[in-house]
Order: sequence, then structure tokens, then C-alpha cells
Amino acid sequence: MTRVWKCSGLRWSADGPVLVWDGGRSSALPWGKRVAFEVAEGGVRTCVGARGHACPVRAAVPGRSAGARCEECARLERAHSVAADTIADDPRPYHVYLAWFGPGMVKAGITAVERGSARLLEQGAVCFSWLGAGPLMAARRTEELLRAALGVPDRIPYAEKRAVRSVLPVTEEERAAEIEEMHARASALGGWPETLEREPFRPVDHAGIFGLAGLPAAVGEVTELVAGGVVSGELVAAAGPDLHLAAGGGVVVLDTRLMAGWGLRPAHSVGFTVPVRELRNRAGVQDGRLNGLQDGLF
Repeated sequence: MTRVWKCSGLRWSADGPVLVWDGGRSSALPWGKRVAFEVAEGGVRTCVGARGHACPVRAAVPGRSAGARCEECARLERAHSVAADTIADDPRPYHVYLAWFGPGMVKAGITAVERGSARLLEQGAVCFSWLGAGPLMAARRTEELLRAALGVPDRIPYAEKRAVRSVLPVTEEERAAEIEEMHARASALGGWPETLEREPFRPVDHAGIFGLAGLPAAVGEVTELVAGGVVSGELVAAAGPDLHLAAGGGVVVLDTRLMAGWGLRPAHSVGFTVPVRELRNRAGVQDGRLNGLQDGLF
């Protein structure tokens, strides 16, 4: 009997994206690799728990939930997150950054210095630059200053990020132009916390590691996995949690967060037999499902 695996999520390394599985197994994702799996027949998506602990009741969670957690586990997870402003005494230094996801899409954020650029890769930032580094609360105050004075948000919806990945400017200089201007405006502001050490503009570009050069526009995106459903396609790009998979009718985007909580196994069928939202009126997308390539293994 084929073993069923549970996905722990997509991780980014210096060599690119990697799918991580419960139990420690990992699957590197080089360009051109066939990603093909099916959801166990009769399976139910269950909560992934919180803070490294399993959900005590193994609660069922909706297929469209990106968090894959029940209400109680989601509350516990958020209660210990920096984003929720509940860890004011965290002694680690934090970076403040400006990230760019496409034209008109600049956001400000913070991340622990020890994490390097991992947070930016996880969000799908096409390019970014540090603004400064310092204690957590100084970094948080700087982030709030930028939002108030410059009007930059702290979140950009993934749907908006996905929509522009195939039409980004060609050169690194063009992609860095908006955050260069915003970095200069931010540096000229008064009111920066004294404990935050400012950093010069040094753009870091992720278009290469994401595989965005020549990326075709997506024709659809997976909205959820379902018991018995199949996902099969050739990896042509990845950014943040998203895999861009080429199938018979075009490129379909799979948010790997939708995989968490499901039992998955190698596919023996072909194509996409999970719900797919059509993004463009293209052949190959019919009745909310997209016909994929003719073969492929997980």
C-alpha cells in the first residue's frame, strides 16, 4: 500500500524552494521537476496544531484555509507571534525592510536579523532593501512611522502579487526603482528611534531564484484540495508559498499552504482534478477544472 505523507510547507534555501514533509523528509524543487500528487481518497483535512504541538482534537479544517488551523490553534499560534505584538520582550535584534512585489506594491515590515532574507523569500518579495536594525520595539515603531508618513502597507494580498509576476520589469534596476525612492524618503523622515541603526540602500533581487524570467501568465489558481483530487504539473517558477505549474492548458498556481493537513501520496492519475479558479479565458480551463499533462510522479 502506498504510504501517505503530510506536507509541513514550502521552505526556501539558498538553492531554491523545498517541500518539507512530516517526519523530516524533504523534496527539492528544481525548475522542470514534475510535481504530481493526489489527496488520499476519503481523507479529511485536519488542523496542523500550534507552536509545534499537534491539535489535541485533530479538528477538521476547511479546504480553502491557508492557515490549516482550527480557531483554538490559530489563536494560540498568533498569541506567540511577533506580528501580533505579543512578544515585546524579545531580546533579538530585528531588521526593518522595504519589499517590492510589483509596480505600486511596496510594503514595510520587520524580521529577526538571524533569519536573514528568509522572510522575504517566504512572502514572495521580488526585491527588497534593509532600512535599519535594532531592538524589536524600535523596529516596530519605525515600521509604524513608515506606514503613517509614507502610506506603505504592512501586507499585500497574495492574489495581487500573483497577478503581476509575469509582467514585471526586465532589469534589476527597474525592479529596484520604487524601493530606492521609498528608501530615500524614509531616510529623510524625522522621528526614527535612536536605538535603530540605519542601513544604506542595498537592493537584493529575487527574480532569478524565483524563476520569473519569461514566466507565462497564469491561467488559473488552485482554490482548494479535495479528497481523491490530483495535482500534476511541471514546475516553471515559485515565489513565496506559490508553485507555478505548467499543465496542458497553461500555468496554474498552487499555494502550497493549501497542502497542509491533508494526507498526500504519489499521483497515479493525470491532470488537475481539484477546484481551479480560472484567471484568463483560455482553452484548457473548463467547468472550474484544468486538464493537465499526460504523466508525472510525485
